[in-house]
Amino acid sequence: MSTFLGMPGGRTAGTRGPAADPGVGHLTGDRSFPAAAHDALANTQLRRNLAHATSTIRAKRASVVAEVPDWEALRDAGSAIKADTMARLPELLEQLEANVIARGGTVHWARDAAEANRIVTDLVRATGADEVVKVKSMATQEIGLNEALEAAGITAHETDLAELIVQLGHDKPSHILVPAIHRGRAEIREIFAREMPGVDPLLTDEPAVLAAAARTHLREVFLRAKVAVSGANFGVAETGTLTVVESEGNGRMCLTLPDTLITVMGIEKVVPTWRDLEVFLQLLPRSSTGERMNPYTSTWTGVVPGDGPQDFHLVLLDNGRTRALADELGRTALHCIRCSACLNVCPVYERTGGHAYGSVYPGPIGAILSPLLTGLTGGDDPNDSLPYASSLCGACYDVCPVKINIPDMLVQLRAEHTEAHADTHRLPSPEAAAMKAAAWVMADEGRFAKAGRAAAVARHGIRRGKPRIPLPPPLNGWTASRDAPAPAAESFRDWWTRTRGGSS
Repeated sequence: MSTFLGMPGGRTAGTRGPAADPGVGHLTGDRSFPAAAHDALANTQLRRNLAHATSTIRAKRASVVAEVPDWEALRDAGSAIKADTMARLPELLEQLEANVIARGGTVHWARDAAEANRIVTDLVRATGADEVVKVKSMATQEIGLNEALEAAGITAHETDLAELIVQLGHDKPSHILVPAIHRGRAEIREIFAREMPGVDPLLTDEPAVLAAAARTHLREVFLRAKVAVSGANFGVAETGTLTVVESEGNGRMCLTLPDTLITVMGIEKVVPTWRDLEVFLQLLPRSSTGERMNPYTSTWTGVVPGDGPQDFHLVLLDNGRTRALADELGRTALHCIRCSACLNVCPVYERTGGHAYGSVYPGPIGAILSPLLTGLTGGDDPNDSLPYASSLCGACYDVCPVKINIPDMLVQLRAEHTEAHADTHRLPSPEAAAMKAAAWVMADEGRFAKAGRAAAVARHGIRRGKPRIPLPPPLNGWTASRDAPAPAAESFRDWWTRTRGGSS
C-alpha cells in the first residue's frame, strides 16, 4: 500500500496551500472565471441551451422529490453517513482494499493525476491492447486519462452518449451529469456526420436517429474491446463491492464484456456498508436525473471465474483529497455524490455554462471543490477566482442531497483567498483598501456618525441613480452598471436625536 494518505503507517494528510505537485489533471483552467464568463455570456445559443436543459431537469427533480415523504430524513441520513465516513476514512479504505484483494482484485494507490495515469497506462500496456472502452467517469476526466492514454498510443472510446458527443466534437464536458448540455440537436448531428466512421450521410437530428447512430458505432467497439476503464459512484468497504449507476446500458456492456476492468475511484467515494448504499441509491437518481431509480445499477465484487472480467484493478485516487480532508470545513466538500443538482439551480452556472469554470467540476460544487483540491495561492491562479463565481443565493444548499453548505464554504474560501492575497501582495487592492477604510470608520461611534452626515450631503451629487460628476476608476466600473441609491436626507442618528432628544 502507498504512503500518501493521512492514515496509519506513516501516511500524512495534506494541508491547505499551493499544490505541491503539478499533476492535478483537469482541475484548473488557463483563465480566471470572470474572463471566461465574459465570453460565455456573449453566446446566446449556449444560454438558450442551458436555460432549457436546467429548467427541465429542475422540474423533474422537484416532481420526484415531492413524492418522498421522508426526503429530509434521507438527506440527514446521507449527510450523517458522509460525515462518519470522512471521520473514519483511513480504516474504511483499508477495509475496502482488503476485501477487494480477498476477492481476487488488485488495488493501486495514486497520489495525484500523474501517478494515476501512469498506473492505468501501464496496466493497459501489460494486456497488449491499444484501445479501451470507458464508462462515463468524473475521476478519469479529472486526471486527464484520455490524453495520457493517447500519448501512449492507446485509443480511449467514450461510450456514454453525451461523453461520446464531447469526444467526437473535440470538446470538453460542461456539466457533471450532462456533459454535452451546451450542444443542441443540430450541432450533434453535424458532429456525428463529420466525425463518426460509416455514419449515414442522410442522418437527421431526431434524437432517436442520433441515438441509433451512436448505438451502431459503439456496438462494434464493445464487441472487440479487451480492456475497460470505469469510475465508481460508490465503493462498499464492508464487501469490497464497486457500484456504477447509469441510464443507457453502456456501462453494463463495459463492466461485463472485456477481459480486464480498471476502475479509478476517488477515495471519498467509499461507504461503510451495503445498508448505507441504500440511502444514496435513493438520493442520487432523484437529485441528478429526476428519476425514482437508475435504469442500470451495476455492482461487482472482485473476480468471479468464468463470469465477467477476469482481471480487476482498483485505482484509489487522492489528487488533493487529503488536502481537503485536513480542513475542518473543507472536508464537507468531499461529501459530494456528483449529482449536479446544485448546477441546475445556480443562476451563475445557467448563464455561463461549465467551461467558464476551467475545472472538470463546474458550478457551485466546483467553485469549492477545485480550489480545495488544488489549494488557494492568493495570487493569479484561475481557481482563486472560483469562490467568487456565486451570488450566494443559497439555492445550491437547499437542493444538495447530502446538505453540503456550499454558500458558507464559498464565504470561507473568499476569506482565505483575501488573507493569502494580503500575505503575497505588499500593496492592497483598491477593494481591500476601501474595506479597510470602511472598517476604520465603523469601529468608532463618532467617526461613524460623521460618515452618516457626510452621506446625507453626498446625496446632492446623485441624479437619477448616477453621479453628477463621473467617478474615477475603479469606482466608475461600479456605477456604470448600477444605479446608486440616493442617501436619505436625514440619518437615523439625526432623526433619533431630533424626535427623542438626547444623544443617539
